[in-house]
Amino acid sequence: MAMFFFATMDATVKHLVKHYPTVQVVWARFFFHLMFILIVFARRIPTIARTAHPGLQFFRSTLMILTTGLFFTGLIYVPLADAASMMLVSPLIVTALSMPVLREPVGIRRWAGVIIGFGGALIIIRPTGDFQLAILFPLCAAASYAVYQVSTRFLSQSDPVLTTLFYTAAMGAVIPAFAVPFVWVAPTAQDWGLMVFAGICGGLGHFAVIRAFADAPAAAVAPFSYTAIIWATTFGYFLFGDFPDQWTIIGATVIIASGLYIFFREKRRKTE
Repeated sequence: MAMFFFATMDATVKHLVKHYPTVQVVWARFFFHLMFILIVFARRIPTIARTAHPGLQFFRSTLMILTTGLFFTGLIYVPLADAASMMLVSPLIVTALSMPVLREPVGIRRWAGVIIGFGGALIIIRPTGDFQLAILFPLCAAASYAVYQVSTRFLSQSDPVLTTLFYTAAMGAVIPAFAVPFVWVAPTAQDWGLMVFAGICGGLGHFAVIRAFADAPAAAVAPFSYTAIIWATTFGYFLFGDFPDQWTIIGATVIIASGLYIFFREKRRKTE
């Protein structure tokens, strides 16, 4: 459900960024996401808003805004499935950062998985063939999202998940708001509805992730994140007439295979 809601949000955003400045769409996505949280968790907001690390929350939220801005910009130029495929690189970057940043051991087999995964990304990018410079936007978004995930690991030791979710939405609504008045384009009534819809989908997606990890072991939940490519391909084809070419399919398959290998290798290492 989470991957479905996130892909639905991305498809909605792909339509919006063709008619409105990216920063305005980013603001709307987080603003209505924040409204969703304030309504659903109204009675718990005073408790949820308490954080032991406000500076780190701000840093992490800024990374999420940067990730969203880069990804939404990429959606202007590249098919939905291509952009979603590049975001699959993020777990590989997290693994690569585990040793220097988190001081976690990374064995030769997991390093091999990371290298093979990046090879899959190169297949999608095709630097020596039909190269699209715009594909670098979602690739940079994946890198930013990886640092975001690493900072989330630090915060998870002190702040509840809902607290981190609240600050992400709050900062995402506040920070872009300073730039929005300078680029504002008045939305139509229909597009206002789509902006609200995108924010709610983002909120529902994050809520579904929280429920999934609360009700099932991480080992059972995490592999389902790769279903995002299925939804992205489906929406891209039926809504925008885009279908990934053979190189994108091959590259995405390589990335998913390497990601799953790293994941199950990590799971096995923890049980040894």
